[in-house]
Amino acid sequence: MLIKTTAMAALLLTSGTSFAAPVTSPMTATFQQLAQQQAKKTPLQIIDCRNSNFFNGWPEAKQQQGGHIADAVNIDASWLKTLDTSGFQTLLRDKHLKPTLPTYLYCSADKAQQLTSALQAQGYQSLTTINQSLSHYHGQLSALPNFQQLVPASWLHDLIDGKHPRYAPKHGYKLVEVEWGPPTKYLLDHIPGSLYVNTNTIESKPWWNKVSNTALTKVIADLGIRYDTTVILYAHNSMSAARFANFLMYAGVKDVRLLNGGWTAWTDAGYPTENLPNYNKKPAAFGKTIPVNPQYIIDTAQVKSLLKKPANQQSVVSIRTWPEYIGKTSGYDYIKPKGRIEGAKWGHAGSDSYHMQDFLNPDQTMKSGNEIAAQWAQWNIKPHQDVTFFCGTGWRASEAFFFAHVIGWKNISVYDGGWYQWSANKNNPTADGTITPANVH
Repeated sequence: MLIKTTAMAALLLTSGTSFAAPVTSPMTATFQQLAQQQAKKTPLQIIDCRNSNFFNGWPEAKQQQGGHIADAVNIDASWLKTLDTSGFQTLLRDKHLKPTLPTYLYCSADKAQQLTSALQAQGYQSLTTINQSLSHYHGQLSALPNFQQLVPASWLHDLIDGKHPRYAPKHGYKLVEVEWGPPTKYLLDHIPGSLYVNTNTIESKPWWNKVSNTALTKVIADLGIRYDTTVILYAHNSMSAARFANFLMYAGVKDVRLLNGGWTAWTDAGYPTENLPNYNKKPAAFGKTIPVNPQYIIDTAQVKSLLKKPANQQSVVSIRTWPEYIGKTSGYDYIKPKGRIEGAKWGHAGSDSYHMQDFLNPDQTMKSGNEIAAQWAQWNIKPHQDVTFFCGTGWRASEAFFFAHVIGWKNISVYDGGWYQWSANKNNPTADGTITPANVH
């Protein structure tokens, strides 16, 4: 009977629609009992099975503090709806979880039961659930330093509804959808009240770099954005929203935020949409001379200067696929040269030049900040360094840049020209071939 039940749990996990009841009822504990076990220094692992926004630092309803227990990993039980068995197994490996270790889960009872079933189907036996809210935890919670800049769909929904959610804008806000090309999808459906930016208005040929400061100033003015306006950005693929976020931060907008999970998060939550376009009727004077923060975007000469520093003081980070990094492909049909900037470190990316799976959870929200920092640390990319991100033309690099900002890194920038501009000049040093982190010079 046990074998049949386990097989059924695995089958239901594969379907991605429902889960069997736990094979055996898991033990329950309190946060106080967990703390006692931690004090014994015996190996154990903790899974925070709540929404990633709460894990990052957003407080749950009726709670004063958000964040997670130190050393906990985030596996939102809701992700199980989109994962088959293979995907779930990959997720567990990526989280470095072991079925032999005592495992504690904390989230709501229904979520804990779903994840417990899935874990038992993968051979996890010593499972303990904590159904208390984190308000009962008396230790120090960990939160991302700038978690407020990555907003939950629920928070944005409350803001649009005229409520005053925690960390609400202080000087008004603009909500902007950012995509490449004409507003085809936007005119079919968009978040209520959102304006639209075509990335062709903020990037210029031939390298698809940022437009001139004069042109950028006009785009920002036409959107009605001042330096003290809160700007909330989203997209169907968050790379384009992050691209504009980088430009706005460069310009000097003090409070730039991204919708965590983008359009997917909004529609998955079942929130309303509209199809009538919105326009800002009155241009706004920015209030400061653009750029206020020129350090957020650097050019080829600055990259070369950066590379002259020792590798433990700087990181020129390639946010490209591994095949792009080692020179098997350029990643783009319009970029012919293959390889990498000589001395660049690999910062991960995704399956191709249009995806960033190495940075995203199954629901397209940002992966745990600790996990992102860990994958960078393997390549000696550290928060104390002077770090610039690049990709082909800046989109993937901008998303990595914004995530680095959210997790509190200070000396960060985007190399606007990216591999496209660097590789076009044969005098710029390049490299290819497989390399290990220890051999980056």
